[in-house]
Formats: sequence, structure tokens, C-alpha cells
Amino acid sequence: MATHQVNKTYQEINEKIKTGRAVVVTADEIIDIVRRQGDVAAARTVDVVTTGTFSPMCSSGALLNLGHSHPPIKIARAWLNSVPAYAGLAAVDIYVGATEPTLDDPLNKVYPGEFKYGGGHVIQDLVAGKTVHLQAEAYGTDCYPRKKWDRHLTISELVNAILLNPRNAYQNYNCAVNRTKKIIYTYMGPLRPRMGNANYCTSGQLSPLLKDPYYLTIGIGTRIFLGGGVGYVTWPGTQHNPQAPRAENGIPTKPAGTLMVMGDLKQMHPRYLVGVSILGYGCSLTVGLGLPIPVLNEEIAHYCSLTDEDILVPVVDYGEDYPNATGRILTHVTYAQLRQGTIEVEGQQVNTVPLSSLGRSREIAQTLKTWIQSGEFLLGEPVELLPSAPRQKYRPQESFEET
Repeated sequence: MATHQVNKTYQEINEKIKTGRAVVVTADEIIDIVRRQGDVAAARTVDVVTTGTFSPMCSSGALLNLGHSHPPIKIARAWLNSVPAYAGLAAVDIYVGATEPTLDDPLNKVYPGEFKYGGGHVIQDLVAGKTVHLQAEAYGTDCYPRKKWDRHLTISELVNAILLNPRNAYQNYNCAVNRTKKIIYTYMGPLRPRMGNANYCTSGQLSPLLKDPYYLTIGIGTRIFLGGGVGYVTWPGTQHNPQAPRAENGIPTKPAGTLMVMGDLKQMHPRYLVGVSILGYGCSLTVGLGLPIPVLNEEIAHYCSLTDEDILVPVVDYGEDYPNATGRILTHVTYAQLRQGTIEVEGQQVNTVPLSSLGRSREIAQTLKTWIQSGEFLLGEPVELLPSAPRQKYRPQESFEET
């Protein structure tokens, strides 16, 4: 690896944040700075780069402690607004998953199912301060004699409400098409026959793990923007795969790293946690997540400056290849091409559809920038970085400016 000309520490950057001297820019803004100044000068100038994504993230949920009833109950089964919650934890701890539909949902018996309400909607309602109907049953014990509990509650009445998401912020993801002759309904949304549309997800050059592809600053204890409040990276996310193939610039060319995250649900906002219904597939939760990247050296500045043009996205057929797990990739396109509204696949022009909100992602990056600039948000130095892959030799990039 190259010897870095710039070497900052988390402590130094946090001291600058506390005194209002830190230079903070968004993942969009760093691109032009590096182009004008080069990697080294940009690393000397900029202290933190803020990222953002606002996308459906199915592997999400909330851990709730309801507080004890009188007489007490050891909950065996529970429902929140008729959405089943998992109760096999302790007496009054339950976990509601984002993709759990209501008990009486017809599912796909009436095809395609609408999935009008589910766990993600419960989480959004709680965060919005709405009243939620709890129904609980138990078999009764000597110490927990109660067998039924029916009450209405709000988030303020819960002892604890913790957003606990096993897999968020996927690093790169498939662009989905359908080469069959009939419409199909997937977690990537409805896909029209004969490649009538191409759906893609993540915020490209704003996306957290695409701005630090080798996880040089991300690990257990990293403090983040989560759902409108403050959260933390607690572990590599499930399905974390740092060994995925990578382009020469270090960006994975297929789904790779993920984050396990958690935070206080009571501090979050319904603008950044939105329950969604995916036609013919199920329920989910759209999560707003932003990660601050400390510019410790010029190598990190370089990776932060990679653009939509530099990120290759695999195009996968969800009609045949994905359900049959063939692993086949039809082609790769860039996020810049996806953003233009059409891509070419097998000689055919295909309209593209984003599942992530670019506008909301930019809003998250800007909000996190404001928090840091005002001294409200300090960087959390990870106690252990995420598992990564060997990275290619880095060479500092000079300025694009004419001399």
C-alpha cells in the first residue's frame, strides 16, 4: 500500500467538530473538490464526507419492551395492529419484523396481493406517535399468571423501542429485468414482460458503502444517521460478502457488504422510516441511513470521489435466472446510465425505474452534514472494522485542473 501523505485521527477530527473548524461536505460535493485539487490536497482540506440512502430494506425490525402488566404476563403470542410479532425472547420483549403482514392478509391468494399493511407500517406508525393496538396471549405460570392482554399504546409508553436491523445499506445491488413473456412481481417491484422495465436500488455515488468500498472507516461502533435519529453499526450485516468481485477501482460489481445497525426508535422520524407495500411480493420498510466518512488520508478521499460513472451494476433476469439461482449476469451498466432513464440490454433499450429516492438520500447527507457542522454529531471510532477484501495498490490522483 502507498505511504500516505495525509494522516488524520478520529480524535483530531472530533476536536475540529467540537470547535466548529471541521470541513464537512456531502458525497456529491467531494467529487468536484477532488477533481479540482487532487486526492492529497482534498484530504488536507476536507475532514468528513457525509453519505445517504433512502431505500426499501427488508431485513429490518423493531425490538420493543412493553413494560410489565398487572398482573404480569409472559407473552407467548403477540400482535400489533394485527401484525404478528415474535415473542420468544422474555416476558414482555417482542420483535416486529418489517416484512410481516397482518394476520388476515389474503397474501397472494388474490394475485397479485396488495399487502396493504405490515410490520414496516407498524414501525412507521409508532415513530409517528400514533396509537397501536396490542393483543397478547400466554399460557400462564405461577410467576406470570396473566393469560391475555389487550391494550392500546404509543411509543412514549414503551420502556424501550429499538430499531434493530440485521441487514441494511447493501453495497451495490442488482438491476432487475424480466425476459419472460408475462409480468412478474418481485421484491424489486413489478417487472414487465420482455424487459419492459429495469428496476434498480441504492443511491449510487451517495450510497454509504460505495463511498468506502473497502470499509476503511466503517465497523462496530460507527455512529450513523438512522431513521432521522442517531444509530450505530453493531456488526457486519447478514450476507456481508466482502469477497465479491470488484472492478479495478475497488467497487464491487455485484451485491457485497452490508451493515447490521441499531438505534433508539423514540428519537427517529416517520419521514425516514416509511412502511411500504410491494405489489405481489409483500411488506417492507424504507429506511433512511447516512454514514459519515472521516477523511483520514488521501486514499479515503480518492474512494469518496468515485462517481455514478465509476459504479458498475449487474443486470439480472428475475424471470428465470434469479428464481433458478443460475448466477448469470446479462450485462453491467453504470449508475450514470441508469439515471439517464434507459439502458441497453441485449440490444434493446429498456426504461429504468429507481426504487431509492435520490432526493431523500441527498437530504439525509445534507442533514448529517448540518449535524456535524453544528457540533451535535461526533464521529464514532469503530472498535473493529468490517471484514474486508485485500485492496489493490492505491496511487494518489493529481488534480484535473490545468497548470
